[in-house]
Amino acid sequence: MPTTGSKQAPCPPRRARFARGLKLGLPILLGYMPVGAAFGIVARDLGFTPLQAVTCSATALAGAGQFIGLALMKSGATALTVVAATSVVNLRYVLFGAAMSPHVSRVPLGGQAILAFTLTDETFAVNIDDNRRGNADAFSMAGVGAIAWVGWVSGTALGALTAGLIGDPSAWGVQFAMPAMFSALLVAQAEDRRHVVIGAVAAALAILLMLTLPADWYVLVTPVLAATLAAVVYR
Repeated sequence: MPTTGSKQAPCPPRRARFARGLKLGLPILLGYMPVGAAFGIVARDLGFTPLQAVTCSATALAGAGQFIGLALMKSGATALTVVAATSVVNLRYVLFGAAMSPHVSRVPLGGQAILAFTLTDETFAVNIDDNRRGNADAFSMAGVGAIAWVGWVSGTALGALTAGLIGDPSAWGVQFAMPAMFSALLVAQAEDRRHVVIGAVAAALAILLMLTLPADWYVLVTPVLAATLAAVVYR
């Protein structure tokens, strides 16, 4: 019980908590801008207008899904294949949302919708760590999401508007931007030998299925098999 006369520390104002989230998310902005620029360049190379590319990033905020969608469209895949592939790849956000739900249960439904929209691999990692430390709240998480959105959209705009200045985008290796970012995430989040083994198995499955399955079905099958393996290992 608190002693007589003790006072509870005042809660920082909403603006200060939002600003704290912006500060936490600054590394995400710095990482998203070059990858977003790569998406803008690849989208323009595929025939998107700058407005279409920026609108895609502003309304989707799904880096891997967006890159996979472009790759499938370039290969001539059907609309059904594109939708199915991007849906499967983005299913991981269901798990992210389930992990975050206990921390936002008191947030109004509208606020939860905003936080869900800005949920990405990187914002999840920052916010879940901040929640475990007992520091996060709805406004700080919104700040993290807002600065991540700005980084992704502004990067896409930069790439889409300057795509014509660099010539052939493949000469710069921009298609490797998203695999490189996910490789960095794997290195940063691999906490034990099982994470490393599952990542290696997923990579091997992707290569094997790419060589054996028709069209681009390996994009659908690989994450399902790898996620199932992880669920069994970590049961």
